[in-house]
Amino acid sequence: MTERIIVVYKSMYGSTSKYAAWISQALDARLAQSKDVTPGELGEYDTVIYGGGLYAGGIAGVKLITKIHCKNLIIFTVGLADPNTTNYSTIIDRLSPEIRANAQFFHLRGGVDYKRLSIIHRIMMAMKKREILKKSANELTGEDREFLETYGCQIDFCDKESIKPLIDYVQSYPKKAD
Repeated sequence: MTERIIVVYKSMYGSTSKYAAWISQALDARLAQSKDVTPGELGEYDTVIYGGGLYAGGIAGVKLITKIHCKNLIIFTVGLADPNTTNYSTIIDRLSPEIRANAQFFHLRGGVDYKRLSIIHRIMMAMKKREILKKSANELTGEDREFLETYGCQIDFCDKESIKPLIDYVQSYPKKAD
């Protein structure tokens, strides 16, 4: 029997959409925006892969998957921070214990085009810049310096190769019994 896989996403500026399309293509899975599916529909799939951008410490649109029951739930987040140096525990801790226990998480790096940001997101980025500028030079992290160098610019950290661990996981995880 063939596993039924769906990749669902909520993307505000395009990075999450790009990753979702790459993942869907690599797994030959259905691709859908979160607004186009219901929790009931998602429950019909063996594997649900949900992607959402990181905004204000939360995963965009994640409420959609909080009430689904599927064999395998995978959540990928997309944000500006470097996944290799970022601690996502406070974001994951906002999810229910059931979701945290049953989902597999992957974190990917997106991009930003300051010209396309909503006014709220522009204000948030300006606040982050002010917060970083309050630090002394020896307190700045590499990520802080990179943020300041790219502030106000268009930057794209999306990397198709970074989906490989997620793809490998889906292709190799033990199939759960019904």
